[in-house]
Amino acid sequence: TIAHLEQSTNQQSIVKLENMSTKRLGKEWAQLQKKPLPYCSLALVNEDDMHEWRATILGPPSSPYDGGSFVVEFTFPTQYPFKAPTIRFLTKIYHPGVKKDTGEICADLLNASWGPTLNVRHCIETLYGIMLSPDADHPLETDIASQIREKPKEFEKEAKRQTKDYATGS
Repeated sequence: TIAHLEQSTNQQSIVKLENMSTKRLGKEWAQLQKKPLPYCSLALVNEDDMHEWRATILGPPSSPYDGGSFVVEFTFPTQYPFKAPTIRFLTKIYHPGVKKDTGEICADLLNASWGPTLNVRHCIETLYGIMLSPDADHPLETDIASQIREKPKEFEKEAKRQTKDYATGS
């Protein structure tokens, strides 16, 4: 029947997309192993699945996150690289662009400018950049954004405290 044919064609399209994204992620993985970012280490959640990665990002020196190690989860859709990965901090971080309860990052950071020429390296560099210079422009946590604008010293003190409590292992 026509419905069965359409379903079969849709399944074939999904498999092609998944194979394409797996191949692309494999290339990116190999490049990041060959030329790693000095502040980041990577691991696959499951050796058989290129669609879930864990990154451990070191807090940038002279930022409130200095001395911390932050674990970040990357989940890649089968439409990758045409669709951005879902990214969330698994390590608690005090940042206006990161949800306190879920660790999800502000979608505007990546989704607004996402295109197939962008890659995992770009995502990691973007995360490092927001840690290096937290700003209140695209907040998921408006109270933290207000604190950065109105009481930056208090923000820095709290971010350092939470880094020590949640991201240093001490």
